[in-house]
This record gives sequence, structure tokens and C-alpha cells, in this order.
Amino acid sequence: METTIKDVAKYAGVGVGTVSRVINNEKAVGEKTRKKVLEAMKALNYSRNNMAFKLRKNETRIIALLVPIINHPFFAKLAYYVEDEAGKFGYSVILVSSQQRVEKETEIITKIMHREVDGAVFVTHYMHEEEDLNKCPIVSIDRTFGDNIPYVTSDNYDATKKALKYMIERGAKRVGFIGSKPLVNSEVLERERAYLDVMAEYNMPICMVNEVMQHGDEKVVVADFLEKYADVDGVFVSGYTLSQVFYEAAIKLGRKIPDDLQIVSYDGIFKQWSMSNMTSVEQPIEEMAREVVRLLIKKIHNEETSQRTVLNTQFVLGATTK
Repeated sequence: METTIKDVAKYAGVGVGTVSRVINNEKAVGEKTRKKVLEAMKALNYSRNNMAFKLRKNETRIIALLVPIINHPFFAKLAYYVEDEAGKFGYSVILVSSQQRVEKETEIITKIMHREVDGAVFVTHYMHEEEDLNKCPIVSIDRTFGDNIPYVTSDNYDATKKALKYMIERGAKRVGFIGSKPLVNSEVLERERAYLDVMAEYNMPICMVNEVMQHGDEKVVVADFLEKYADVDGVFVSGYTLSQVFYEAAIKLGRKIPDDLQIVSYDGIFKQWSMSNMTSVEQPIEEMAREVVRLLIKKIHNEETSQRTVLNTQFVLGATTK
């Protein structure tokens, strides 16, 4: 016999109306109660008639997550928590890797307009027509698309300043910056602004390579930096992969870390890499992922959202600074 909503309510110890509100993702349900209902649905293998639900609510209960690449620790961890948080609200997630294929992002925008997908989380290298984006429930991480598109970011400027000053206070006299400049308006650019401001404050020369690049071009960017600025004694690296490539290149050149070269990375996700003890600015990836899902669901249901959400990073000391 097919499991009914009444069976779920009895199993969870709640009323039928409460189960209905959880299924319909209505706000008037506490988190503990919502969790009990979802666990009951899973235990009883309860599945509503998705097509009837779609026709009734005009929803698919599907959202998309668009990232540049999948095989990157930051995006992999982000995807895990986005899917986990979406599941709490009864949504499934389509993961789309869009590097060098802007048409894949355009396709998702079209699907949202055609009600084939309810909304999307964008972590993109590409700009799109703001008019099209404003028609869709879309939320971003770091990228800024206009006043009507909410986004979640970390305290890029303040965290970068803190990291740079930490190296300077420990003897660095010639500090460099190496990064990947986004093609879109992004809070990531605040890291470069922080670097330029700190160099001006301490009257230090600019030693910077911050280029537009695709994932996979890190070795070229690092080689360019080391050729131009071989005498730096401190480097702020904007990104996990660049940090890994830069560290390994510096070691091959015979640089002693941290004795004659200090390194700080922005991202701080080194547990899967042999150099796991790097001083870093660690972003709250789980918190970012969960917040961006909550914002997206509010957008899907036409609820009010804040346009900019800034989460605090953590400065984690390691073996690459003095």
C-alpha cells in the first residue's frame, strides 16, 4: 500500500497540516519539526506525485548550482553543502560545470524562465544580461550582478589586509600578490584593492600578477610572477590552486619557506594536499553554501532578501609564515 501524508504525520508525531507545510516549504514550521518530518518521509519512502505538485504549485523542486569546474576542492565542498542544505527544504540540485561554455549557463537561465528549474546559485566567470537575470530566482557567491541579485561573500578586503600586515610585521620587506582576476564584477577584486592599499600605507613597491585566467593556467601565471619578482620575501596568493602551484615552484627554486619567503593563501582548504600546514585565510564554505541556498529559496517564493551578505573568515596560522 502506498504511503500517505497521514502515515508520515503519524510517524513524525505531528499533524497532517504540519507535514503539508513542510512539503510546501512554508515558513511556519520550526527547524526541529521540519527535520522530524523529513526524516519520517525518508524512513517511510514517501514520495508525493511530483507532476501533480508541479502543476499545483508551479514548482519543480529543482535548483541548479553553476560552478566553473567540479574537480576543485572549494567548489566540491561548496556543492556538498549546497546539496545538503537544499535537501532540508525538499529540493534536488543539478550541478553544472560551465568553464569555457557560457552556453551552459544561458541554458539554465532559459530553463528557469520556462519553469523547468526553480532557481540557481551562480558561481560564474561570465556576465549575462541583467534584464534576463532579474526575471529569474538567482543568488550568487562573490559575483555581483545588480541590485536585484543577492550574493554571499566573505570579508575579502579586511582579511587580505590582515594577512599582508601579518607578514610585514614579521619582517617581510618586499611583498607580492598573485591572483586570478575575474571577468565579472566580484568581491574577489577586493583582495587586490587591499593589497594596493597596504603597499601604499607602508610605502612598498607593487609586485603583482593578477591576470584573467582559466583554471589550469596556474603554472603559467606563477612562472610569470617568479620571473618578474624573484626577490620577494612575502607573497599573498589569492586561491587554493595558485597557492599549491606557487609553493611547489618556490621550493624547486630553492626558496626557504618561511625563512626567506613567507606565503599566505586565501581559501584555506589544504587538507587534501601534502602542504596542509599553510598559513591561510579560511573561508566559511559550509556557512556560505547554506546561506546561499536559504536566500535562493526566499527568492523562489518572492520573499524579501538582503542584497549582500558578508561572512567572516578565519586567519589560520601555519608553517609558511614566521
